Amino acid sequence: MIAANNVTLRLGKRALFEDVNIKFTEGNCYGLIGANGAGKSTFLKILSGKLEPTNGSVTITPGQRMSVLEQDHFKYDGEVVLDTVMQGNARLFEIMREKDEIYAKEDFTEEDGIKTAELEAEFAQMNGWEAESDAANLLNGLGIETDLHYKLMSELNGSEKVKVLLARALFGNPDILLLDEPTNHLDLAAIAWLEEFLINFDNTVIVVSHDRYFLNKVCTQIADIDYSKIQLYAGNYDFWYESSQLMIRQMKEANKKKEEKIKELQEFIQRFSANASKSKQATSRKRALEKIELDEIKPSSRKYPYIDFRPEREIGNEVLSVDHISKTVDGRKVLDDVSFIVGREDKIAFVGSDELAKTTLFQILMGDIEPDEGTFKWGVTTSQSYFPKDNTKLFDSTLEIADWLQQYSPIKDMTYVRGFLGRMLFAGEDGVKKVNVLSGGEKVRCVLSKMMISGANCLVMDEPTNHLDMESITALNNGMIKFPGVLLFSSRDHQIVQTTANRIIELVNGKIIDKITTYDEYLASDEMAMKRQVFQVHDSEEEDD
Repeated sequence: MIAANNVTLRLGKRALFEDVNIKFTEGNCYGLIGANGAGKSTFLKILSGKLEPTNGSVTITPGQRMSVLEQDHFKYDGEVVLDTVMQGNARLFEIMREKDEIYAKEDFTEEDGIKTAELEAEFAQMNGWEAESDAANLLNGLGIETDLHYKLMSELNGSEKVKVLLARALFGNPDILLLDEPTNHLDLAAIAWLEEFLINFDNTVIVVSHDRYFLNKVCTQIADIDYSKIQLYAGNYDFWYESSQLMIRQMKEANKKKEEKIKELQEFIQRFSANASKSKQATSRKRALEKIELDEIKPSSRKYPYIDFRPEREIGNEVLSVDHISKTVDGRKVLDDVSFIVGREDKIAFVGSDELAKTTLFQILMGDIEPDEGTFKWGVTTSQSYFPKDNTKLFDSTLEIADWLQQYSPIKDMTYVRGFLGRMLFAGEDGVKKVNVLSGGEKVRCVLSKMMISGANCLVMDEPTNHLDMESITALNNGMIKFPGVLLFSSRDHQIVQTTANRIIELVNGKIIDKITTYDEYLASDEMAMKRQVFQVHDSEEEDD
C-alpha cells in the first residue's frame, strides 16, 4: 500500500496539488489521468520520493519494494542489457555482485564462508536462481531477442532501450510499480504483452498513459487529477468517463430542482411577507431558503480540440497503385517487392514492429525519397496531406504560428487561418508564438491544422498521436473516423486502429500481409501468424545461403 497524506505542492504562487489524500492498495491497477499540465508525472515523482511536496507526506507499507520506470534512456549505456534488467531489484543484484566478489578471492576465510552462507540464504529467498531466466523472459516478451541480452545498452537503438528499461521496472515482482507512459515507443505487439503482464500482476500499479485502450484493458481504478485534487473512480477509463459525465448530469438535475424550489420559496415570501396571518409561514420559508445551497459544478479543466478533415473535392475510383517497390536503408532491405492498390473507400492501417519500414514507405509515397526499385502512382483526382513522424524540418522557422499556417492555406485571409488554429486550442498569446519554440504537442496540433486547412482527400499519417494528450487523441480519433476520404496511417494507439481502419497491411521483413478486416479480427486470425512464420523461415533460409 502507498498513500499520499495531505500532500500539497506549490510551484511559485500556483498550487499544483492542494491537500491531496489518496490511498493505493494491493491488487489494483490505477490509471492516473488529467489534462496536460495537471501534474500526472509530477505526482508520480512525489510518490517515488524523487520530489518533495511542499506539505504532507507519502507513506508506504514497511518492507515493500517500489519500482519506477526510468525515463533517462542513456543512464545505463555502460551496462550489459541483462544486468540492467536485474538491477531493477537493487538488493538482489547487490547480493549477486557481493557473492561473486567473495568467491573470486584467493584466500577464502572462515568469515567469508559465514558471509556467503548468509548471502546464499537471502539469495534463495529472493528466487535469485531464477533471476537471469526471469529477466530474459521479460526481455523476450517485449521483443528484445536473446542475441541482444549480452550486449551493452549503448549498442541498442532507442525503442530497444525503452523496452529494456520497462523490463527493469517489471523485474522481481515489485510490491509497488510506478509507470509513466510505458507504451511510448512500444509496438502494438509489445503493448499487448504488457497488457497481459499487468492484468496478471497481483500487486499495486499506478500508471500514466494516453492510450485509452491500454487503460481500459489494465485499470481497475482511475485517479483523476483536476483542480489540484485527485478523485478516485472504480473501473477502467471508459467507466470513469461515463461516471464523471453521469455525476455532472445528476448535479445539474439536483441544482435545477433546487432552483425551482428557491423560486417557489422566493415567490411565497415576496407575496406573503407583509401579510400578518402568513408572516410565520413566510419566516419559516426564509429559513428554508437560507439552507438551500446549490452544488458547485466546475467545468473540467480538460480542453478538447475540434478536428474535422473536409476534402475540397470528391475522390475518383483511381486512388493509388504501388508496384513492386523495394528500398534498402543502411544496408537493410526494409521494403521488398511491395505492391498494393488503394481503393476510394480505404482506411488502411500499416502495422508491424518495423517502424522504419512504415516510415520509409510513407516517405516514398509522399515523394520525399526515391525507391530503389518499383513505382507508384496517385490518381488524378487525389490530393495528399502528410503527417510525418519527424516534423523537425516543418518548424525550422521563426514565423509566428498564424503566419506559418497561412503559407499552407489556399485562402490567405488571416481570420480564416486563425479559425483553424482556434479549433486546435491556439488562442490569445498562444497564437503569436514562434513555431521554433513550440512544444512537441503544440507542433503536432499545428501539423493537424495544416492538414485540415489543406482540404486534401487523401491523408497519410505516420504516428500522429505522438506527443498528444488524451483529449487531443480522442478528437483526432473522431476526426479520422468521420473523414470521408482515404487514410493511410500507422499508429500505436490500438483504439484508433480498431475504430478507424477497414483494412490492415502488416509489414514483415520487408514484405506485406494485406487483409480487408478490422484490427482485432486481424490479430485473432491464424493466417496472420502463419504468414509471419513463413516470412521468417524464408529470410533465415536466405541468410543461410
